[in-house]
Amino acid sequence: MSDDEGSRRHRAIEMRTQRDNRFQPHTPLGPGVEFDSIRRMLERWGPHAKRIGDDGAVISPFGDRSLVASVDTSVEGVHFKREWMSPQEIGYRSAVAALSDLAAMGAKPLGMLVAMAIPEGWRSTLDAISDGIGEAAQLAQAPVLGGDMSRSSELALTITVLGTARDVLYRNAARPGNSVYVTGRLGGPGAALAAFSENRSPLEAYRNRFVRPVARIEESIWLAEHGAVGAIDISDGLSSDLCHIATASGVSIKIDLTLVPVMEGVSAEAAAVSGEEYELAAVCNTDVDTAEFSKAFGLELTKIGVIESGGPVVQFLLDGESVEIPGGYLHFE
Repeated sequence: MSDDEGSRRHRAIEMRTQRDNRFQPHTPLGPGVEFDSIRRMLERWGPHAKRIGDDGAVISPFGDRSLVASVDTSVEGVHFKREWMSPQEIGYRSAVAALSDLAAMGAKPLGMLVAMAIPEGWRSTLDAISDGIGEAAQLAQAPVLGGDMSRSSELALTITVLGTARDVLYRNAARPGNSVYVTGRLGGPGAALAAFSENRSPLEAYRNRFVRPVARIEESIWLAEHGAVGAIDISDGLSSDLCHIATASGVSIKIDLTLVPVMEGVSAEAAAVSGEEYELAAVCNTDVDTAEFSKAFGLELTKIGVIESGGPVVQFLLDGESVEIPGGYLHFE
């Protein structure tokens, strides 16, 4: 074995050891009423709960891989309104939101379970909702394996996803000296949601980003193979989701607002709080070849910040000066 090969193998073993958190306690959770509620539940569950706090649960070894599971619920009036989206778009988006949690863990899908709570007024749209879920399943190669159905007063779709990962990406893996990267361009879903909330028609490009997100599964696996040690999908906004990494890892994250990639017509400040993105924020312990990534996926990868000691805190900088950026979406608040 050459010195270079030995060095690469040693580094790969170190990275996998750093990622392997299956036997550690719960990951520290960020601030907010939602997470206070989870902390209370964990106190009540005690030893009957294990390793809560990441985008997915790492259940057990699966050969040289780990089995990863996650669940996500989309509720009418909370995550969408009927007048905003077609039934097929609602089904598709609900499935992608769950699959995106696998992407955040660096996991390749095995399949999904679909639980539907269907009000009487939605029953005529069941075929279209199912078509949307099926489209997402086909694109991610995550077949529907089963599920449940119930009547309800509001439409609610709960998607459980199963996958495997060789190099699991955890929220508590960030270390001083690491860099922060994001995929794609941010701000479109937030701009679409603002227009919907004001009874305006959003620009088509913004609306497409809201109703047609993409779970960055292959991209996350590539990143895990090229230096990523941790990640999170941007569902509640970059500012809120990076706070989860900072809290879980006990670090300070510094983000240069001028580097945050935005959609045309969206400010960096607005992009930093835009939720429903389902792009990835990845923490890497080495410089990543962003040109190689873009060539492989036709998608931008941008370095936007660094991990430092101290914290936990997320600091946004503009021309070297600290800028106050509000948190993104928080349930219960």
